[in-house]
Parts: sequence; structure tokens; C-alpha cells
Amino acid sequence: MTTGLVPGGQTPDPRPTGGLPQQRHEPVGQAALHVDNRPRSSVITARAAASFEPVGRSVATARSFVRDTLQGWGFADIVDDAVVLTSELVTNAVVHAGTSADVLCLRSDDGVRIEVGDRYPEREIPLQGQAVTMGNLDREGGRGLQLCAALAGRWGVEYTPTHKQVWFQLDLPERTVGTRTAGPSLPADLLPLADGRVRVAVIQIDRACAISSWNEDAEELFGYAAEQVIGKPLTDLAAWPHTPGTSTGIAEALQLSRWEGSYGIRAANGRVTSVYASHLRVRDTGGEPSTVCLLVRDHERAVLQTPLRMPASDTSTSSDGQSTDPFEVFIGSPAPDDLDGLLQRTVERARDMLDGDSAFLLLATDDETELEVRASTGLPSARQRFARVPVEGGPGRYGSARMPAVHDDLAAVPGAVPLLSGTGMRSVVTVPLKVEGRLTGSLGVAAEGPGRYSNEEALRLQFAADRIALAVESARLGELERLRRGSLSFLVEASDLLAGTLDRDQTLALMAQMTVPTLATWCAVYTIADQASDPYLSYVLHEDEELIDGIKSLLSKIQPPDPVPTPGARVWSAPGEAAHQAALRSSMRSLGLSGGPTHQIASGIGPTLATASAVGGETVVLPLVARNRVIGMLTLGKPADEHFRQEILELAEDLSRRAALALDNARLYSERTAISQSLQRSLLPPELPDIEGVEVEVIYRAAGEGNEVGGDFYDVFPISDGAYGFAIGDVCGTGPNAAAVTGLARHALRLLAREGLSGPAVLERLNSAILDEGARSRFLTLLYGELWPQEDGSARLKVVCAGHPLPLRLRQNGTVEPAAEPQPLLGVMEDLELYEQTVTLDPGDVLLCVTDGVTERREGTRMLGDDGLADVLTTCTGLTAGAVAARIMRAVERFASDAPSDDMAILAMRVPGLHTD
Repeated sequence: MTTGLVPGGQTPDPRPTGGLPQQRHEPVGQAALHVDNRPRSSVITARAAASFEPVGRSVATARSFVRDTLQGWGFADIVDDAVVLTSELVTNAVVHAGTSADVLCLRSDDGVRIEVGDRYPEREIPLQGQAVTMGNLDREGGRGLQLCAALAGRWGVEYTPTHKQVWFQLDLPERTVGTRTAGPSLPADLLPLADGRVRVAVIQIDRACAISSWNEDAEELFGYAAEQVIGKPLTDLAAWPHTPGTSTGIAEALQLSRWEGSYGIRAANGRVTSVYASHLRVRDTGGEPSTVCLLVRDHERAVLQTPLRMPASDTSTSSDGQSTDPFEVFIGSPAPDDLDGLLQRTVERARDMLDGDSAFLLLATDDETELEVRASTGLPSARQRFARVPVEGGPGRYGSARMPAVHDDLAAVPGAVPLLSGTGMRSVVTVPLKVEGRLTGSLGVAAEGPGRYSNEEALRLQFAADRIALAVESARLGELERLRRGSLSFLVEASDLLAGTLDRDQTLALMAQMTVPTLATWCAVYTIADQASDPYLSYVLHEDEELIDGIKSLLSKIQPPDPVPTPGARVWSAPGEAAHQAALRSSMRSLGLSGGPTHQIASGIGPTLATASAVGGETVVLPLVARNRVIGMLTLGKPADEHFRQEILELAEDLSRRAALALDNARLYSERTAISQSLQRSLLPPELPDIEGVEVEVIYRAAGEGNEVGGDFYDVFPISDGAYGFAIGDVCGTGPNAAAVTGLARHALRLLAREGLSGPAVLERLNSAILDEGARSRFLTLLYGELWPQEDGSARLKVVCAGHPLPLRLRQNGTVEPAAEPQPLLGVMEDLELYEQTVTLDPGDVLLCVTDGVTERREGTRMLGDDGLADVLTTCTGLTAGAVAARIMRAVERFASDAPSDDMAILAMRVPGLHTD
């Protein structure tokens, strides 16, 4: 809803003049209606407008808007009729027409005109003189016009191409000349207390909210001469009380037609003087609006305060004899629909009821051991909000929040009410809020003077507390249910995010980002490598990125919190104290009190003070415990003078348990990955040897994320002078188990070959070693050969192909042929009869050896195969060994779009020609 108040002059036509002319219904038959056909010439003295969204709750909001507007104008006599008519017309707009509704209230000398318009885009324009059809009384719709005819003095319907407007006017009843209100004669000791000389400050505020008039009493009360303040905005002097849930401030109040209430004025001596004010919006003869403000000291509010409309002697019965809800009598109607608004309204009414200077309300935690400050007025609420105090604060009834208590003078009992320490309050009365005998909260009213309250005031306050306790508890449970639902959703999302990564640094960042700003203003994560290590500051985050470095620097200079495994949040005061000391030192240096030149350190004052303010509030530490070990601490902080809600701390504790397990999983994964990669790298052969007269190139790809070695392997190594061994093999399977057999095969080949054994003998002994592994053994295919470069530029090879894809020989003329015959694989039979074959590579020839991960590369039902590999090799004539291996790998990768599912190894050897290619 949006509202606005504008003082009026002569009555304008409230709708645009463009478009179609206005159409009004004329009286028809016996049901002649009072339809206004006369020009409106009365003077509009005030105007209030509001727009309401097309939702069901807007009807109740519109009723409240009209009720509050008319009561503010002093038209209580016609409020009920206006609310009933507005309710019907707004219901037609937002429920039946389904559009937003515009409500305009116009105040004139003889009554009030209220206009309700909708924005239905397809409404038919009625013909001039069309008969008025009122509809059936039993129908749900169409009763708004009937009510207008029955209750309003004049009414009408006006159409434009874009909306329909229904208006009605309620005339003020005749008032008898004489007394407006009066009170009984009272003994002198019961009269309101005031100074001997009551001073009423008269201040006039112009359209721009600037002071245009300042009388002598205002100068006496606040210490400013008229020339010091005239032309300045009143907002510069007003200490306006902030009410959560409302947007009304001093600027908005000055625009209202009438306003009455309490606030503060900053006097010339720097102190805030509490005043009670009555504002009246007026206009001069030229139509210029201004506001006249009458102000008295707050304890003299009886001079200006409007008497209650209901007799104080009977607050449960209205003037017409009907019973009234005591809750509504105390809170007012309509009651706020949110917990914060209800609590704030409660403390304000309690303060006014006992004529106090401040009031506060605390709610009990679930275990009834602590009370949490949830609302206050007249106190530094920002500093006190969500602060916690114990229910049992000391021995005796005055130390327990479960019983009413009256303190005549807090100066005589320092610390009796910790919440009021340093606030200047002297006397206080507190009463418990209970539901079915269970403590749910505490309500208190305090005054600056001693001896202000007695048991009589305690009984009055307890009576009010009993009336509101159930409503407060119901609203609190509703808020708690909403918080718990939100917390459950938050934890589910947090668990998904934390489970989605095993990277330690990313887990730390997620922990901080989930807490800031949802749970805290800033966050720091400490990690502990092992039980012998000290906590290390690993991550810092603040909702303002410019403050992160300052907080990180501050935390690095103080001792980290102790790694206590006790669950739950504990307060850590070190950051706040360190920030306060740093800010104090910076301030002293800026004043030149440290002995050094000021200009050299002035540039560091701003960040230091900003950092002190950022971490100056409550700081809590939650242990990160995983697998019965403290692996770190999660530190959450608030800015200066702020506290954590108990529900937020409970949610943070749940989050810390999930975050701790995720962080420990990330640590274990990182450690095991590092170990695995180290072991895998030890299975790879060292650098390839330089073979004179032969080019050698290897490309190796292990399948699976994080694997550097799989079931495929290769090796090229010197055997003796002028002789080299080479091998390429494939162990059944992939992963670590296959890699273990890979290591056995590669090291056994080197050892046996250097013993001078022939190729078949080397493989036969390797076969026996594999079979000796028992259950861990795996069959393997292996191509083993020995190479001797020749003086004529060729190379002689002896190869044994044990179940492995056959090596391919590429000649200079582009022909491709197998260079060996297939023989049995290893690791299956004990007795093998293997033989070696001799191959001579002429200059320019290439020998290509691959594993089956290359030839069995698939795309759907297609497979690269031996023939496909030979076709690719045919195109490699004249290429170096490295270029041949690269082209083969590129062809294999392009053959299918999916990532390879098997290990691949490519070994290419080429005998260069007589000339460089």
C-alpha cells in the first residue's frame, strides 16, 4: 500500500479531464437514490490517498487506512459507516474485478468524500440515462451501491476508459455548541505534575520541513535562539524513535493533518530533551501549507495529550454497553500482524500507561533459563536488541524474572537490572508474561526519577501482561515455525552445496558464503592440521568486501580461540577488545597524542575505525568437530552493539556440524589423492633414452578422474651397449589394481632383460611371476622387443607379441603391414612356448605399437579397429615419430564424442632417412 497526504484548496475534479465525460446514475422509480448532481464548491482541507494491490488482505488494509485517516481528522462519528462502505467497494475492486484499488479521502468543512476506483480494462461504458439495477439482496456482489444509497448522504459512479470510480460523501452530524470534552474535579495531589512555569514551545514548519517560527518558550526549553534554527530542517534537531515494522518518521509525521506523540529534541547542550508534541497541519490564505508544532516536556504531556475516548474506569465495556476485548483495549485496533510490531506496540503502550520514560520486553528461551531482549522504547535498542540475561539473576524474588518486582532506586542496587545499566533509569517495575503457568517473557517499565512505582503500578502492568501473554506467545510460535521452516530449507541447501565438492579451499569458501550475510555480518574459519598444530586462520569473509583485509589483519594479530570440543556457541571477546584498542590508538594518533606527526598516519584511521565498528559487536565461536576430533573453528561476528538471536545460533550450530564433516572429507580426499598420485607417478618410467639413429615418441592417457597410471603401460630402456628394450602392454582392468600389476611387469622386464635373457625367456619368467600373485594376478597382453641401431642407418628388432594388438610397420611407399605374429597372452597358462621374430626397419620406416584402448575406440556400433588404425597410419608417410603419434591420438579422440573409457598408450619408433625430413 502506498499513501500520501496533501492539503487541499478548492475542490478539484479528482479524475483526469480527458477521455469520456462523467456518467452518473439518475434516480429511477421508487428507489430514487441521492445522486450528487450539484457542483462541489466546498473547500478541501486535507486529502489522503492510498493504492492497494489485488490481494485479499488489501481489504482489511483499506479499512485500517480509512479508519486511521478519519480518526486522525477527528471524525470518529462517521468512521464506522465509512469503513463499511470502503470495505464493500474495495472488495469489488480487488476480489471481483481483480485489479488494484485506489482510495482517496477528501476532508471538507461539512463532511468527508471517499472515492474508490478500480482499473478493470474491459468495463463497458453505461449509456446516459440507463436504469440503475441494484440487484438482488441475496446476491454476494452488487451490495456496495445499495449500502452507499442507505448510508451515504450523496454518492455516484464515474467512468473513464481505463477505470471505474464509485464515490460517496458522509456529512458530519450536528454538534451542539459547548464543551467538547471534560474531566471530573480532582484533589490537588491527583493532578498531573508540571513545573511551576509550564513552557509550551510553538514551532512552525514550512512545506520543506524547515523551521519558520520559533517562540521564546522554545528558546528556553532547548537553548537555541530563533536565528540559530530558523531555516534549518526540524529533522536536524529531532531524535525520532524508530519503530520496527513501520516507515513513519518525523518527515512523514509533519505531513499528516494531525499527529500527537513523543520524541526527543537535541538541545544546545548536546543532551536530548524528551518532549510530548501535538502537530496540526494548516494552510495560510494563499494556500501554502505548514505545520504548527506544540511541544512540552514529556513529563508535562497532560497539558497537550488528548484524553482517552473510553472512560478509564471501565476498559472492558464500550459506550454502547458491548463487551470489548481487553487485549484490543491495551494494544489498540487493528493489532499488528507480525511479532516485532506487536512487541513494539506493547512496550509503547506499557510506557504510556505508567507514564514511564522507557519500557522493554524480553522473551524466554525454550529452556526458560535466559531472556532475550526483543523490543524496547526509550533505550538504546540497537545495543540491547537480542541481548540475553539469565532468568534467575540473584537470590530472592527481586532476582527472578518469574515474579513481579519493583525497584525504587537502581542507584542503590547497582546491577539489579543489567539491561538498564548506564541508561540513567532509576526506578523500574517488571512483571512476568506467563502462559499456563510457564514463563514466556518479561515486561518492564522504567523512569529516570527514583520512587516512581509501587505495587499498584505493578498490579496494573501485570494485568496488562496477562492480557497480551497469550497473543505474544502465539505470535512467537508462529515466527518460530517460520524460522524453523526456513532453517530446514537453508540446511538442506547447505548440505547439497557442501556435498557437491571435495576441494578443501572451495569447502572453506562455501562455509563462509553460507553464513554471510544470512547468519552473521562477518565470518572467519580456523583450521587445525593435526592435534599438535595450532589453529590457523584459513578464510575471512565480510558482507562488505572492503573490510575483509582489515578484519584478516586484526585477527592475525590476536591469539586464535581455544579449540574446545564442547558443542554449542561460546562468546569470544578478543576481537572486539582488540578492535576497540586499535581504534583508540588510531584516534589518539590522529589527535597527535602519540608524539608523531599526524599527517603520516591519518590515512590509516578510516580503515581502522571501520574495522573496529565491523567486529565490535558480539562474536561467537563454534567448534568444527569431525570423527571425534576438532579440525577447526567457525567464528561468526556482528558489527558494533549487535547480538545474535538464539535461533540463529542454533542454526549456526547445525551448519557447523555439516561443514565440519564436509571439511574433513575434503581433507581426507586431498590427502589420499596426493598419495595416490605420488604412487602412480612412481610406476611411470623415467625419461625416454636418446637412441642414436632412432626416433622414439610415446603418448599415454589413463582413464578415470585423478588417475595418472592405469592398466596400460610402456617402457623404453637400455639393455647393454648398443641394445635397447621396449615394451607396451595392457593389464586386464583399470585403476589401482591394474596399476599394481603394471608396476610388477615393468620392473620385471627391466631386471630380466638386463640379465641377458632372450625375449621369450623374459616373458616366460614374467608369466610365472604374475601367476605367483594368486588371487591378485591378472592376465596381460604384452608386446616386447629389443632394438639394435645399425651402421647403415637401419634398425634391427626382435619382437614377441603375447596376445597384444600387432605392431604395424609403415614403409616409405605408404604401405602398412603387421610386423609380428600373435602369440598367447601372459598370466593365464603356466607353460608357454613363445618365440621371437626379427624385423628390420629401413630408413624412413615407422613401427607403431598401441594398446587395445586405441583400436577398440567406439562410437555407437562403430569401432575404429585394426583396419581403421592402418588407414590413419597410411596418411603419416614422411612424418616424424612425434607427429605420427600425435596424428594417431587426434584421430582416436575425434572418432567418438564421449570421453575414452579405457587406458590408451601409443609408442611410435621411426628410423630417419639419410636426409632430414
